[in-house]
Amino acid sequence: MSKLYKTPIYEGKLCSLPRTKYFLTPNSISDIAASNLPTLSTAIKDEKAAKSLLTACKAQLKSGDQILSSKRKASESLSSSSKKPTSAYELSTEPQTPAELEASLDLPHPSADEEAISKCTIYTNRAPLVLAFAVELLKYTMPDQPLSSRLSLGQALVSVNSRSKAVSLGIEKGKGAEEEGWGRGQPKVRLMGREISVLKRGGYEWREDGKEVKAELGGDDGRVNNEAGTASNALSSSSKVAMEGWAVSSAITSKQSRFVARSIEISTLSEASNAMNRLFSANLELKEASHNITAWRVQTSNGIVEGSEDDGESGGGRHLLGLLQADNLTNVFLVVSRWYGGIMLGPDRWRIMTQVSRDALSQRLRVAGTIGQEAIWGLDLEAMRSSNAPVTGGMVAGIPIHKPESARAYILKAFTSAEPAADGVEVKKKKKSGAALDRQREENLGLLLGALDLLFASWVDHISRDELDKRAWGWYVQVRPEVESGVAGWGGKGTVKLVDILNLRRKV
Repeated sequence: MSKLYKTPIYEGKLCSLPRTKYFLTPNSISDIAASNLPTLSTAIKDEKAAKSLLTACKAQLKSGDQILSSKRKASESLSSSSKKPTSAYELSTEPQTPAELEASLDLPHPSADEEAISKCTIYTNRAPLVLAFAVELLKYTMPDQPLSSRLSLGQALVSVNSRSKAVSLGIEKGKGAEEEGWGRGQPKVRLMGREISVLKRGGYEWREDGKEVKAELGGDDGRVNNEAGTASNALSSSSKVAMEGWAVSSAITSKQSRFVARSIEISTLSEASNAMNRLFSANLELKEASHNITAWRVQTSNGIVEGSEDDGESGGGRHLLGLLQADNLTNVFLVVSRWYGGIMLGPDRWRIMTQVSRDALSQRLRVAGTIGQEAIWGLDLEAMRSSNAPVTGGMVAGIPIHKPESARAYILKAFTSAEPAADGVEVKKKKKSGAALDRQREENLGLLLGALDLLFASWVDHISRDELDKRAWGWYVQVRPEVESGVAGWGGKGTVKLVDILNLRRKV
């Protein structure tokens, strides 16, 4: 049995007895509470005191358990892992990989139940309906974009439309950020007839068949991610080279092998040779690289002159040259340096070479306005103007974008149900609360996305993607909720019959 201390030199619990006081450690209290009265009486030679001590220790132990349990419950209620979600689509607050981010943004699966879609009437305002149209349309017009990009682009479209409408109603005055040139130099995509300024997400790998790799962005916990301006970190760490005309990628490390790409503009092959010599003089570490793989393409009066060097990485030069050819880039010299880490990467090395190359080429691709299979963000130009943080070659860290999480939260809460009143006029259903209302909205969103899916799928094989994009706005106008004209209708809500969307499908 634990010793009973009669001096207050231990931090313990105080048990008051009839004739004395004992300062006990927490372990002593547990031991005493687990003992029996005869044993305790023998130990302290006082049966009455032993009985009081045993009762006090048991009471103290029980009280401590209750306090501990209460504290545990309180802390658990604040934990994202123990908090009971109100919706199946509630987002996690934990750091995420690209694949985890895309999974966390999951929307209700588009319904294929035409009967249920035909019977559904939703109650909403126009902005979230535009967002739903855009998110689903992009699956057909820009199928390589992940959900995070589609949500961001859709929200950018909503912002542009809202700004335009506010100006036409006199709610806002003056030029918008786009008119003032805040998106100048950025590539643009067309979405439902509107031009949207975008930012490329260099190196963002989200597909399930791609293995995650680690990017050294100035810290050991860096990761190839969806943050705008990742290339700026590499440029700042290699400013000497950057000032000499080289664009430098973020470094990527996988299984102890490290990759970095650099690109520079050239007009002759001799310029490529001179640039390479200057590069090695300024960066002695490149001489220690296992491979310095190169590729080049130069436009001459006799056509394009191109070539590549493997530098020991068999097929590497040809792979880099293929990237330049795919984007039809000329007058460019590309170098990918690899420090071998002792572990074979197999086909993964080609994917990583592609990532760092596209990162180094991103400035040239941006100027050319080329949007290939890269993931992109919708730029928030109004926020950019407000924060006075203009884009400089798409390289500003922290550049304002339309966050997919915000767009997702908005669209999930936007579509309640409506049902016909006795006089045949559509009215809002009785308001529900909590989880039931969330489930209703999510079900309605699934039906709406299903209706849009069926609409776009009926046309995509018969018209071009550009034509599909043009027609989408007209389809939206035909089914959007009716609201009051003028300022009175700003943000107003109305009903949308999903059968009207189905009726826009291509007739077979």
